[in-house]
Amino acid sequence: MNWLNCFSEQRFGLGEAYQSERSEYERDYDRIIFSSSFRRLQNKTQVFPLPEHVFVHNRLTHSLEVASVGRSLGKIIGKQLSEKAEIQKNDKARAFYRNHLKNVIASACLAHDLGNPAFGHSGEEAISKFFNDKEKDTKFKKQFTSEEWKDLTTFEGNANALRIVTKNFKGRLPGGFRLTYSTLCSLLKYPCESLASKGKTGPKHLAKFGFFQDDRATFLDIVAKVGMIKENDNPLSYKRHPFVYLVEAADDLCYSIIDFEDAHRLGILPTNDVEFEFKELIKLSKQDDMSHIEKTCDELGVDPNEKIAYLRAKAINYLVGATADAFRRNQDEILKGEFDSSLLKDVKEAESILKRIEATSIEKIYNHSSVVKIELAGFKIMSTLIEGLVEAALIDEKKRQTRHRKILRILPNQYKFDETCTPYQKVMSILDVMSGMTDLYALELYRNVCGIEMPSI
Repeated sequence: MNWLNCFSEQRFGLGEAYQSERSEYERDYDRIIFSSSFRRLQNKTQVFPLPEHVFVHNRLTHSLEVASVGRSLGKIIGKQLSEKAEIQKNDKARAFYRNHLKNVIASACLAHDLGNPAFGHSGEEAISKFFNDKEKDTKFKKQFTSEEWKDLTTFEGNANALRIVTKNFKGRLPGGFRLTYSTLCSLLKYPCESLASKGKTGPKHLAKFGFFQDDRATFLDIVAKVGMIKENDNPLSYKRHPFVYLVEAADDLCYSIIDFEDAHRLGILPTNDVEFEFKELIKLSKQDDMSHIEKTCDELGVDPNEKIAYLRAKAINYLVGATADAFRRNQDEILKGEFDSSLLKDVKEAESILKRIEATSIEKIYNHSSVVKIELAGFKIMSTLIEGLVEAALIDEKKRQTRHRKILRILPNQYKFDETCTPYQKVMSILDVMSGMTDLYALELYRNVCGIEMPSI
């Protein structure tokens, strides 16, 4: 892999690009933002339950902000790469890095959370726990290969995002969203199958996995088109694509800073604490004048939310420049797939501040009673739904009772499976339904099937 062959404007499922007023990469962004999968993110929790009177981030607004930061990173790095001697000699590569890398990173950022089920990590955990609880049920487990079983017992939102944007669902055109290979490879944060994942103890690119067995051919097609470096055949794993680091940095940067701002708006964190940490970051910037920052904060003092929003913007601006510098410093290792860290963690001068922010977030935000309650509720809701749907799907068609047939009738047409499908394929169809649910729809369906609330017509 090199900077000249690691991108492609060819579209998955479509073939060669055709002429348009918009570039292929701009069209990627538009296809994602106009999709129903993206719209559904507005009713998926980011961290906090969605209150009626105080605006906090949901998955959709988080994704939009990550895309904005990603575009900035792509523009900075694209300009820098376009000045390399080998790229200067190649008109296509020079045009890509100078004009289009920013759109690739922004598009991948938009899509990075599409695979998260309702209730986020609680939804993922509920799906995985259902199958883990079946570990001792040998008759059930024997229906799946070891690779398929690992997929199900460690359900992964990153792998599901790839599935959503590439899967040929019933009634849909081949190729899913038909995104460019450049955007698709930027989504492969963990370019390996589930059996290759090693959790937190292994290399960063093997911490989780990036594709389900049902999407193996899709994954192999993508990595071949952009020349990604194979690491192992069995279990299958590849080195990360260099663009992934920019998408990851945009996501890391946003949730580190913006969760703090949301917690302040909800009164969980006091103004002084949030103001202090944001100012500590801004002080590291070589571009900002702290006397001007302090003066502006004094002017905004009557509105603490606006003051924190101003400091949040300045802190993010500093971190964008710092992570771009980290990419420049490590670009040779990144291209070889040998950089085993994240760009944000490589900003050493901010390390202690970011660790304090992370520690406070874990203690006071992610373990806040409102967050814990929605996680517990989400786990219960998703566990109940997955149990009922999977049970109905895997029972022989002739042995299904009325309740089994009825619950399968609620599946949307594009997710309905054929009875000739393997057990794994049937379960994947159920997981497609589960991952597409919004929090509100999952809650409504749970109430209906449990007889808590009658459905309205």
